[in-house]
Amino acid sequence: MSTFIIHTHGRLQEWVAEEKGYFAAEGLTDYALSSHGLLSPEHVRAATPPADLDKRHGAYQTYEQGRDASISCACHWTVNKAASAEFGRLWGECYTITPCGIFVPAHSAIKAPEDLADVPVHVGYQSGSHYTTIQALEPFVPSDRIRLTFGGSPPDRVDQLLDGRAAAATVFGAQYYLIEQLGFRKIVDATFMIAAMVPSGVALDDVRRYFRALRRAQADIDISHQPYTRYYAFELPERHKALIDVRRFGPGERFVFEPYTQGMYERTQAWIDERGIFPAEQASPGRYTDAVIRLEAAE
Repeated sequence: MSTFIIHTHGRLQEWVAEEKGYFAAEGLTDYALSSHGLLSPEHVRAATPPADLDKRHGAYQTYEQGRDASISCACHWTVNKAASAEFGRLWGECYTITPCGIFVPAHSAIKAPEDLADVPVHVGYQSGSHYTTIQALEPFVPSDRIRLTFGGSPPDRVDQLLDGRAAAATVFGAQYYLIEQLGFRKIVDATFMIAAMVPSGVALDDVRRYFRALRRAQADIDISHQPYTRYYAFELPERHKALIDVRRFGPGERFVFEPYTQGMYERTQAWIDERGIFPAEQASPGRYTDAVIRLEAAE
């Protein structure tokens, strides 16, 4: 039996489950926690920041290339599309909600969402920040005046806010708390759903054990998240940890143990395709029953 590789996601639940022994208690004994590149604390900024901010490599591309994990996650838009393209299957028994927002420097003249018309907002390409920024701004800004700059990973976008290359950027999770603590102002909320991806060949019994452990961890975080915020330090680059106090961070992503339904799947596919976020040849969705794992179908 191969080791069950868990990609953490800049959140607390896996670390709490590890601390409390919940994985072992649920029968998942051969496992390892690992970060993937977009959120890894090993994501080190180049000595000279690149002039090119059109970084068209994001969460979807990591699934195209293949993630070395038994379970991983990304925004539900990307996992939905990646599962439809048969890069794995979306775990349909739960999802998470992450705090997210579009932030500007404290001194910025931007005060309201409408002020972001024609202002490049730094996001990650075909990653949660890409989709959610469009979704958050559409009630306020005409679609032809929403401007996006593909600034790279969440740590990259923090750097771009800090060094003034970004007039606005969308950040979530640990980066949301980091930027907030440093005094940047949130212009509009952009909270979004995150889904899990299960590659072909992974034992579904182990996936069940993993999520049972996280359900127990979620209850601990709900009661009091403060004892566990130290784990954010495992998910941040050293250059950012030195700037803030993770003890002041909030609970971050929260698991919702409700199904990712066929209606959610189809509505998400339609939303992506209506906005032309993927090429036309990727517009036809796979079938929900093929792309999504539901427990009753897995028995």
